[in-house]
Amino acid sequence: MVKKILFPIIAIFLAYRSYELLKTLWFAEPAELILPIKILIAFLLNLFITGIFAFPGFAYKTNRILGENYYRIKDPDLISRLSKLLKVEYFKKFLLLVFWGKKENRQKFFDGTKLGLDNFDYQTRQSEFGHLAALIVIQIMVFFMLFKGHYAIALFTTLLNFISNFYPVLLQRTHRIQILRIRDILNRKPTT
Repeated sequence: MVKKILFPIIAIFLAYRSYELLKTLWFAEPAELILPIKILIAFLLNLFITGIFAFPGFAYKTNRILGENYYRIKDPDLISRLSKLLKVEYFKKFLLLVFWGKKENRQKFFDGTKLGLDNFDYQTRQSEFGHLAALIVIQIMVFFMLFKGHYAIALFTTLLNFISNFYPVLLQRTHRIQILRIRDILNRKPTT
């Protein structure tokens, strides 16, 4: 119950901080900001906006906003090829090393059971929605930065957005391809 109240409040706070950051950029001249500050702004903007969508997703079923049709994988070969091209496997290994290395952390998403598979599917949808929404909003903010001449911040923001939001979206789609394959195997009836 605490999450349902606290996490939206955190999201509102992050939205306010994002607004303040963008307002600062609106009045700042690009030449006034040194490179480390530009990188910091790009990092904070990615962190704040991603948090706006992540925190409500920890308390509510935010994935339902997009509807079931969005989550269907229509071209698994394209997703697989793109994942290989962009080396999503290395991103996945990085996440396992840094965040999900402990067995108890991984079991929150998939415990090896059929019910656990349903939970894993749900978690991929939650994660994908949060990262997709952040990806889109951040890129809209990049247009704002370009309009004001903050080209370096726009570049750093886009690079960080690609890594912190596009890669997770692609990873979750890859996970759902695997989930579909496992479900197909489980649903096959043995022939005798």
